[in-house]
Amino acid sequence: MKATRILMDMPITVDIVDKTATAKMTDAIFNYFKYIDEKFSPFKPTSELSQINTGRIDKHQWSRDMQMVFKLSLQTKRETNGYFDIRHNDKYNPSGLVKGWAIYNAANLLKKQGVKNFFIDAGGDIQVAGKNHEEKKWRVGIRNPFNRNENIKIIFISHEGVATSGTYIRGQHIYNPHEPHKKINDIVSLTVIAPNIYEADRFVTAAFAMGKKGIEFISELKGFEGYMIDCKGIATFTSGFNKYVKPD
Repeated sequence: MKATRILMDMPITVDIVDKTATAKMTDAIFNYFKYIDEKFSPFKPTSELSQINTGRIDKHQWSRDMQMVFKLSLQTKRETNGYFDIRHNDKYNPSGLVKGWAIYNAANLLKKQGVKNFFIDAGGDIQVAGKNHEEKKWRVGIRNPFNRNENIKIIFISHEGVATSGTYIRGQHIYNPHEPHKKINDIVSLTVIAPNIYEADRFVTAAFAMGKKGIEFISELKGFEGYMIDCKGIATFTSGFNKYVKPD
């Protein structure tokens, strides 16, 4: 059971391999992402986040999910020495964490229903479980930032999360909180493999903000691997990355 819909201004694909898969399962996942968009979109004036940014909602009125995301964002800020910060230009934007958190929660919705083999891809951030339709590990491509029609690496995963940050599609949308007016030009792409997509997404955002130092930060995180491409097209990767390049 595989389906793709455009939500949160990006394609979201849900692929459930189990024979128990139903359209109701995929619909529930897409409805969850729709809920996330309505709550956390910085672009929709009716979202809870937008109402917080315009002062229409006080802190004591925040929803439980909003409180959780702000708590996790503060935790991530501490764990990354301030390289992750959702406050910029007097506005809050937790997008660097929300997508991975939402994918992680969506994956748990499937697991609670007993689903063991699935793939969720939201705008290139991916969580997998089990095996694909060929009963093999899931294949995930890392795009060439200088030629988006080409994959420069294929990795094979069975339960991890994969997130990529880069400037080759959306331009300079990531900023270094320590030097907010300085563009990040020394790297163009950073992919992180982590125990789950929530961890991958939040730490890849912070690591990219660090520039070339980001790959060193990822290498020090237990259970994490990374693949960085600099502005000259030179790749640097962590010591354990190559174990994911082998299909077995």
